[in-house]
Amino acid sequence: MRAILVKDGKGPIENLYIGERPDPEVPEDYVLVKVKAFGLNGMDLLERRGQYPMPPGAPDIMGVEFSGIVSAVGEGVLKWKIGDEVLGLALGGAYAEYIVINQAYLFTKPAHLSWVDAAGILETFLTAYQALIKLAELQAGQNVLIHSTASGVGLAAIQLARVKGAATVIGTASTKEKLDFVRSIPNGATHVINYKEQNFAEEVKKITGGHGVDVIIDFVGQSHWGGNIDALAYDGQMVMLAFLSGNIVKEADLSKIIFKRLRIQGSTLRARDIAYKSSLMTDFGKEFLGDITGQNDEGSIKVYVQKVYSWRNIQAGHRDLEAGKGIGKIIAEIDD
Repeated sequence: MRAILVKDGKGPIENLYIGERPDPEVPEDYVLVKVKAFGLNGMDLLERRGQYPMPPGAPDIMGVEFSGIVSAVGEGVLKWKIGDEVLGLALGGAYAEYIVINQAYLFTKPAHLSWVDAAGILETFLTAYQALIKLAELQAGQNVLIHSTASGVGLAAIQLARVKGAATVIGTASTKEKLDFVRSIPNGATHVINYKEQNFAEEVKKITGGHGVDVIIDFVGQSHWGGNIDALAYDGQMVMLAFLSGNIVKEADLSKIIFKRLRIQGSTLRARDIAYKSSLMTDFGKEFLGDITGQNDEGSIKVYVQKVYSWRNIQAGHRDLEAGKGIGKIIAEIDD
């Protein structure tokens, strides 16, 4: 089969190329899927550079979310059959014509979703669902602050928070274009803050009448640490998913964490075991998957795609992702 590989195992964007790999075997409880489209994610950039701590058993082919058609099933697989249209969340390997995946990590593709839309759902929405609802235990009526709000995960988190009944959903970003977008979409942010031009902690206090936010979802890390602690309400919770500005905070006032009774936790999804991920996927599927539509369709929750590339132009896709200027997901299609 053909797959997108990295020359020398790691390196710059120019090291990406389409090469050959042996056709995968299909063990018991696994399914072989012919990939139609796959999503690009921030972890892919780190993995390409050799900077991502790979979970045990992960293949050296990138890509964790995809849509496609079942082309073979292993012994013991009862739910899936050849020809089924699916979307999946993988440990890796989606940047390829075929992927072998445990049967528990697949959903039936809703008929109303295109291959492109379906490929952009699981990594972003499951990450947001896990952080916002499973870990932070968001309750109706609470105030929420979501950073990197125009990213795929940010847009998913905003919509889930609104649907779950959050009273105030505040999104931060660095440009007016991004902020206008996340404010304008159905179930978008109720308030927005340009963190480059405004002190977001002070703005949060103004918006919430001095209460602060009950939940923060943060991808930024170091530069936002102090503001996050100030913005949190008493008994507030922050879930940290990345550290785009750096992972070292040189000075931190720990007394605020204690006296405000804050709960701060980090989370990843990729390295979780099969029992955890399959349970998470089941819960998400029952609660939300059927409600997700394409961005141009009617619906309460949408997947927003900023650009679609042929996988032959994967370098351009990584270049766009690295620039971080777009809104929503970048998807690659596999053309025969």
